Amino acid sequence: MVLRKLMGLFACALVLGLASFAAAGVPDLQETTANTVYAEGGGTETLSLFNLPNGAGKAFTEAFLPAGGGETDGTINLTLRDGFGDPIPNFPAEDMWISSQDNGMVPCGGTAGANFNTNAAGETSWVNPIFAGGYSSALCIVYINGDALTSNGGLALSFNSADISGDGVVNLTDAGFFTGYLGTTTYAGDYNNDGIVNISDAGFMANSLGASCP
Repeated sequence: MVLRKLMGLFACALVLGLASFAAAGVPDLQETTANTVYAEGGGTETLSLFNLPNGAGKAFTEAFLPAGGGETDGTINLTLRDGFGDPIPNFPAEDMWISSQDNGMVPCGGTAGANFNTNAAGETSWVNPIFAGGYSSALCIVYINGDALTSNGGLALSFNSADISGDGVVNLTDAGFFTGYLGTTTYAGDYNNDGIVNISDAGFMANSLGASCP
């Protein structure tokens, strides 16, 4: 009887030990946090980021406020933690990426990865322009190893591009779509996020023709 109890205690200890070992250093989707600099500063409006397939779009620091409010810092900061709340350093940038909730934003190569591996504090960011086309006014979702963060429901950041079709190149097809949007409030063509597609947005389109994924 004593031996059986000891074996039971040993088995429980072993299971708990394995569970702890599995959690240490493994990303936890609830403990990991991500937000935009704008939101961290108290901003609540949805920002818009203009992308191009060749990476010549806007940096996250140049995200557009709505209603012609100008630019603000929409940099996404992420702190990667394990199940114990401890930071995870040197986690690969390519295993952390962002996407629009409806997959309307189409990154070249399939994903829009973080700019660098996590540092000693488990931190990384999205600052540089991303190589992408397509458009989406849905929330921006942060993924770790293919799983969406559960610590938030998504970030208030939308995406559009002169590559309206999302096929990896800005061409006459996209220009045709854009022409049809002129004078409307269609987000797909409202590149400066001022609420209307007009001559200002036409400049974005004209300057982007020929841009393509590397």
